[in-house]
Amino acid sequence: MNPKAFVLLLMLFSTSVLSLAQSRQQEYSVRSKKAIRLFEESENYFIRRQYGQAVQLLKESLGKEEDFLEAHLRLGAIYRAVGQYDEALAHLEQANQLADGAPNPQALFSLGELYWQLGKYEQAEKQMTQFLSLQPRQKALVSIAENIVADAAFALEQLKNPLPFKPEPLPAEVNEAALQYFPVLTVDQQNLIFTRRLTPGPQDDEDLVISRRDEQGNWQAPVSISSNINTEGNEGTSTISADGRTLIFTSCRGRNGYGSCDLFISYKTGNEWSEPKNLGPIINSAAWESQPALSADGRTLYFVSNRPGGVGQNDIYRSMQDETGNWEVVENLGKTVNTSFDEVSPFIHANGQTLYFGSNGRRGMGGYDLFVTEQEEEGWQEPRNLGYPINNHEDQVSLFVTADGEEGYYAYEEKGGGANDRSLLYRFKIPEAVQVRNRSNYVSGKVYDAETKKPLGAAVTLFDIVDEQVVNKVSSDSVNGTYYIVLTEGSEYALYVNKPGYLFKSLAFNYGTNNTLEPIAIDVYLEPIRAGVSTTLNNIFFETDEYQLQPKSETELERVVQFLKENPKVAIEIAGHTDNVGNASYNQQLSEKRARAVYNFLVEAGISPSRLQAKGYGQSKPIAPNDTEENRQKNRRIEFRVL
Repeated sequence: MNPKAFVLLLMLFSTSVLSLAQSRQQEYSVRSKKAIRLFEESENYFIRRQYGQAVQLLKESLGKEEDFLEAHLRLGAIYRAVGQYDEALAHLEQANQLADGAPNPQALFSLGELYWQLGKYEQAEKQMTQFLSLQPRQKALVSIAENIVADAAFALEQLKNPLPFKPEPLPAEVNEAALQYFPVLTVDQQNLIFTRRLTPGPQDDEDLVISRRDEQGNWQAPVSISSNINTEGNEGTSTISADGRTLIFTSCRGRNGYGSCDLFISYKTGNEWSEPKNLGPIINSAAWESQPALSADGRTLYFVSNRPGGVGQNDIYRSMQDETGNWEVVENLGKTVNTSFDEVSPFIHANGQTLYFGSNGRRGMGGYDLFVTEQEEEGWQEPRNLGYPINNHEDQVSLFVTADGEEGYYAYEEKGGGANDRSLLYRFKIPEAVQVRNRSNYVSGKVYDAETKKPLGAAVTLFDIVDEQVVNKVSSDSVNGTYYIVLTEGSEYALYVNKPGYLFKSLAFNYGTNNTLEPIAIDVYLEPIRAGVSTTLNNIFFETDEYQLQPKSETELERVVQFLKENPKVAIEIAGHTDNVGNASYNQQLSEKRARAVYNFLVEAGISPSRLQAKGYGQSKPIAPNDTEENRQKNRRIEFRVL
């Protein structure tokens, strides 16, 4: 449950009970008229939250009557509201002791709630159980007390089996400001972007900064991410695509928007970020939108909004891009994820399936806890608490998990009293018990023109050939040709790189669950379309010694169909090749039959036979020595050549 809501309810409860006592002096716990007068004078200051004057009057009142229960309760409420918890605890414990002969529901509730907020679970459970035994009539308070009893039981069980958790702060070069929070990384873990505020004042400027690793892997001092993005207004709570080229962030003042805070987008080309644009009324509303989270390819956006019509107060929403790159109508993630309270700071893992978020509306350790849920065909799984001590009695509201699932990054607030408050970035090893189910790797490199060797901006598309669907779709940088695309455990993938006027390139990745999670570097050279150029179809599959196409070959074959339809003047030769295992005559026949199988598929898909030739070359044209199984596999291939 939300501790801020607790404080508000506590103050409302204190105000209502103590105001009633004001007109019924016989119900005060003391008789001293001077003490009572000072207590009553404090009430207006208390209601107006002029706490300094209220505290002074209440201390004077206790100087007249040190056992004044109502004064101790009010002081406890004030000290709790301003975060002076030791003083609050002392006064509430004193009030509880004074009421020991005849249990006071307000004293029991107030102390039980503060115990809960401070992580004193056994004491909280005891106080609230006793409070409920008095059968109080205030439904809101009964609901809070029941939740605390249940949450305390949950927390005590968590304490029995703590997870291994040894967070360490990032270097001082990174944590140089007063406040740094909401960290995100590019998939290669070489760039760290976060929100920074140089001083802790709530009106101080927020900016987005970036820290980069040097050649030795050390984080460098952060710098402004871009003068195009940071302004005199506030820019914060950002998210970045895996390749580091699409940034979405929150801006609450200084830019034209639809509501109190809006989401803006910027694209990086070469080393320059574009002028940010408001994501528009499909995403933003007249309400508050913030805390964005992008999928690895930048085509699915999660964010938080308090717009009307949600499940709770702050809910998590999602929008996806259509084939033309436009954002589709926003959808609420529904009651499996969202509660009647607050869900905040979503983070979608690079695998596109695992969602982390903070919530104060679920069974937890206190305040906001971190939860995780997996998306499956039927929807989101029931979220599970990440456990102790990742979660504790304080607020945990943001988490970034690396693509390999090994490390987590988060911000931790160190209370120093107003101007001395600090928020530092930490990292930790993710305990095995709560690691992502499917880890991710990535393929990176550059795309070039094969003839001129100049970088190309090209479409890079990843297909799951088992499920026959697009998994990721990105573009290589038009200035330097760089691309990054994420691979996730558990399937076989076809990677296509294509650009109008060029022969497409296909790559194959069989990515089960036992792979070593090491980055894969592949530069791609695209051949301009002209007679004589050829490409290998790496995702055409046959059983050993068979020529019937396996179903998972269809993804590749459809790409060939699409290429031929986009280039109606192109005619091709489909060439079958084998390794040198077995009889040469047999291999020749097998290569011909396999080439013919591809030819037949293309004809059935509507390609004119006049544009196609099928030919088998057997083992006569190896592209690698037939000395290892890996090389022999390279030689067993289907190519097409432009005629």
